[in-house]
Amino acid sequence: MWKKILIIAGVIGAAALIAKKVKESNDERALWHEATTAPDLR
Repeated sequence: MWKKILIIAGVIGAAALIAKKVKESNDERALWHEATTAPDLR
């Protein structure tokens, strides 16, 4: 019983860490895109 709960908690924790890394990566890429594109001065 406890083993199953610990495994589920571990999987949920790992998924949360992966989601956080993906979000940080996307935010970083968006920031670089904004910083390196020419401004639209229209």
